[in-house]
Parts: sequence; C-alpha cells; structure tokens
Amino acid sequence: MAYTILDVTKEKMDKVTAHFSESLATVRTGRANTTMLDHVEVDYYGSPTPVNQIASISVVEGRTLVIKPYDSSSLKNIEKACNEADLGIAPQNDGTVIRLTVPALTEETRKEMCKKVSKYAEEAKVQIRNLRRDGNDAAKKDDTLTEDMEKDCLDKIQKLTDEFIKKIDDIAANKEKEVMTI
Repeated sequence: MAYTILDVTKEKMDKVTAHFSESLATVRTGRANTTMLDHVEVDYYGSPTPVNQIASISVVEGRTLVIKPYDSSSLKNIEKACNEADLGIAPQNDGTVIRLTVPALTEETRKEMCKKVSKYAEEAKVQIRNLRRDGNDAAKKDDTLTEDMEKDCLDKIQKLTDEFIKKIDDIAANKEKEVMTI
C-alpha cells in the first residue's frame, strides 16, 4: 500500500512541475515566443476559442510574432483579444495579418519578470508541500502499514518533496537567467 501512496504522490508532483513549466512559458523574455499567446482566447462566432486554433502563429526575425487567421473575418476579433490579454504589446493590424513586436526588455521590466517567475515558483512549491502533507496523512491513516513501513514511507515522501522542490528551483533559475540575458 505504501507504494501506491508514493506513486500517487509522485504523479501529482509531476503534474505540478509540468504546470509550473507551462506557466513559465507565458513569461516574456524579450524574444518572441508563440507560447506567449497560449492563454489568449478570441470570441469566434460566439464561443471563446484559443487563438492558435483559428490562426497560424509564427516568429519572424526573433522579435515579431505574426498571426495569420485562417478566416480573414476573424482578424478584428483576434486584434481585440490581443489587446485585452494584457500582453504589454500593441497589435498592429495590416489587413491580412496581425504583428506583435516584442520590445526589448528594460532592466526594470526584467526585474518584474523575475519577480513573476519567483511568484510562480513559490506557488508550485506550496502545491508540492501540500501534496507532501496529503501523502503523509494517507500513510498515517493506512492501517495496513507497520510502524517501520510508515516511517519508511514518510521518509520517501520527504525525499520526493526535496527532489521536486529542487527541480522547481532549477527551472526557475534557468528562466530567470533567460529573462536577465540581454
């Protein structure tokens, strides 16, 4: 039974780490990245639709995102959604495509982005610690475990927690390094 507790805890911690990595993909680094638009939803015939499902998104010259809608009638809605998404970038509509030019980050903006990365990292660590608590509670409530097995399970859960906290710290440090790189 201890192994199922460990497996479930590890699986949930993997999901938290994956979600953390996805969250970091939306943080601007001064270079254009198509994942910046992952959370942008367009009102497409009355239903909110992710922009990447109704348009092709490409990076041009490293700093410009070009959004080319499959249906040209949705161009205005895509432009409106980009404005409302709080990207910090003004979309430029030329009638056929929308261009988003990612400005170079100032030192102040870089520090703000690093704070955002730190905030995401702390949230992920809190989730990992909550999963540790849940795993510990499950191990303590399991009547089939002997005292030694329970202690061993708690130790393994702590090692898992330490491992995942280190992973999150490493991912955050790499992202901060990427943001601070000019």
